[in-house]
Amino acid sequence: MVKLDKDKLKIKLLEWINETALVNFNENWFTNTEIIAWSFEGEELKTELSGVGVVWIRSRTKLTKDVLNENTDLVAIGCFCIWTNQVDLETAKLKWIPVFNSPFSNTRSVAELVIADIVMLLRGIFNKSVNAHNWVWIKSAKNSFEVKWKTLWIIWYGHIWTQVSVLAEAFGMNVVYYDVVSQLPIWNAIKYNKLADMLSIADVVTLHVPGLPSTVNMFGKKEFDAMKEWSFLINLARWNVVDIAELKKNLDSGKVLWAAIDVFPVEPKSNKDKFVSELQWDYNVIMTPHIGWSTEEAQTNIWVEVSDNLIKYLLNGDTLWSVNFPRVSVNKKCDNCIRIQHIHQNIPGVLAEINKIFGDDDINILFEYLQTDDKIGYCIFDVEKISKDTLDKLKNVKGTLKTRVI
Repeated sequence: MVKLDKDKLKIKLLEWINETALVNFNENWFTNTEIIAWSFEGEELKTELSGVGVVWIRSRTKLTKDVLNENTDLVAIGCFCIWTNQVDLETAKLKWIPVFNSPFSNTRSVAELVIADIVMLLRGIFNKSVNAHNWVWIKSAKNSFEVKWKTLWIIWYGHIWTQVSVLAEAFGMNVVYYDVVSQLPIWNAIKYNKLADMLSIADVVTLHVPGLPSTVNMFGKKEFDAMKEWSFLINLARWNVVDIAELKKNLDSGKVLWAAIDVFPVEPKSNKDKFVSELQWDYNVIMTPHIGWSTEEAQTNIWVEVSDNLIKYLLNGDTLWSVNFPRVSVNKKCDNCIRIQHIHQNIPGVLAEINKIFGDDDINILFEYLQTDDKIGYCIFDVEKISKDTLDKLKNVKGTLKTRVI
């Protein structure tokens, strides 16, 4: 049986970037925190996480099955980014560790960068700027276009891209999109059901698909061949979504006039490390260092949102915004009650046995909630009283994985 001790719960923040979340934790009396501004790998990461109860990470820290199995004290993980593919979510779930992220807080920042890329690509701003810095004056309208009336093709019409759609239409663009999930279009956006149907009409193609096996090299030779002449490509998704060799070939031939890339196969671990890319000397490519969500506003929003959700879980057992756990939304527990978490295998009879224990021990249940997925069940109980004998009975219920008094 585990009871949360705020003073002893060790919290480690890796890849640290923002003070807001730390303030949020300190205000809730979680004070045993360590801040580290970089990431770790392998055995070094295992050592860093020894005895840690809550770890906060961004995209570089990889919490693999091996790492999670080694570190038995973890009770929660916060990913201060959109995606969570840097964490083995299934292993975390089976070790009863909920994982929280922030899927929406950077929406505006990424959308604005896409719009900025579109304008700079169509006007050839990057090439003209680089040449001006090197004493070359290129005052020309050749291959310089207005955004108005151009067609923008959006691959994956999610939260970010609905904002891109609205902003692009405000510029006078025609917006078409493709998504495997049915999405209600915003304003005048038009859905196409096949990728190839749009490529021949799109002036600008922008991608922001999740990192899945099905999206690896989803934009390759066939897609480049189908694109119209003098088109533009933007990738702020995952580096392996676009076949880089095919992109370079089409840039060199002029089929793709300009590209904007924010994600790369090999990215430096810190700003002190050297960056190398085969696109480095192509001045018809805007290269940005994975900064889609790197604004002060987005970082603050993300750290506030994820820290809020971690605190709600630690203090109240709330898992509404967990990505790998049965989702339970609960209120703050009352001052005169005791809250108990019970995590168990999803097998028949667990809830009935727990309720029988409470009944036999003359314990009144003030609040009870159960949510399950295919593997585990998650119960929360608010009771008027509890004894060590009752807690031991709960711990020995068939299928019990973990119990905690909040």
